[in-house]
Amino acid sequence: MRVPLAGATVNGRRVLALLIVVTAVAAAVVPAPPAFVERVYSGGVYPVLQRALTSFSNRIPLALIDVLLFAAAAWLAFVLAGLGALFRPGRSESLRQMAGRIILPAAVLYLAFLVLWGFNYRRLSLDSKLALDSQAVTLDAARLLASTAVMRVNSLHDAAHAAGWPERDVVDQSLAVAFAAAERDVGVDHLTVPGRPKRSVLDWYFRAAAVAGMTDPFFLETLVASDLLPFERPFVLAHEWSHLAGFADEGEANFIGWLTCLHGGTSAQYSGWLSLYTELAGSLPRRDRMDVAAGLAAGPREDLQAMADRLARNVNRRVSAAGWRVYDQYLKANRIEAGAASYAQVVRLALGTELGQRAAK
Repeated sequence: MRVPLAGATVNGRRVLALLIVVTAVAAAVVPAPPAFVERVYSGGVYPVLQRALTSFSNRIPLALIDVLLFAAAAWLAFVLAGLGALFRPGRSESLRQMAGRIILPAAVLYLAFLVLWGFNYRRLSLDSKLALDSQAVTLDAARLLASTAVMRVNSLHDAAHAAGWPERDVVDQSLAVAFAAAERDVGVDHLTVPGRPKRSVLDWYFRAAAVAGMTDPFFLETLVASDLLPFERPFVLAHEWSHLAGFADEGEANFIGWLTCLHGGTSAQYSGWLSLYTELAGSLPRRDRMDVAAGLAAGPREDLQAMADRLARNVNRRVSAAGWRVYDQYLKANRIEAGAASYAQVVRLALGTELGQRAAK
């Protein structure tokens, strides 16, 4: 009687494994209505998960994603060690075993990614929720906002540097309050727990690839590059917290990060306007960019040069180019059509929405 039971158990496991793989494939390719994702996941399931996971990960000083990465590396080493089985008799069975070792864990990991954070890529866009007016997004409007950014950084520079910057490894409470206000601005009606800034084993890659920070999609923690300058950190933290709030699109996170900084103290405001200036400058023709930059005072000009020097000192062009190509494809695979170019979406939101226009005044 034991043999049939054992066989049934094995068959049951195979059916479960197949079901998991089929579910993962279906989740990857079957469209989900954005309104449904917004209501059920981004506005329902996800906030509960975020509060629990980020509250937990905030208590742990090390980056939990590093633990997952080490576990994945050990699993990969185990799989690679089994490659020798392919050259022994019974090759077809070995191939099936190898496929099971690779495909099933990958399917489980992908489903975990979707449930814990990834479905946010499929929510309603901020464009639609804030009723973006594309006709307001013009070159003249961009020039005007860039000039406004120059005036703001010029007026805020001295006071911001005198006030100082957030500590490196704790949640800045004044910035957290500002972030909550920015969430209310864009219609978020639930509490997002800000992530404690952490350094990861990926820091070498962040510096080499010009990545300022990352939101861990499994433990919902905030990772920040160690070489960031103090005046860059408030905006980068606000940007990553926007991801924690479920805004997966990079441009939307930039926009909410900018709004957060405007709600904050002098240092945060300076950081936000300096970041927006760099995005606006990148969107202008060369002649207009030079004309606007001519209005920068010595202080902001020195800070922008320090940012450029930091990148020149640490960035590896090959690593950066390869990393951004991969990230571009990753974003497009997750239905962000603009790919890595979505970072510049902040300009469209600032120019084309009533909320952005009010904030810029």
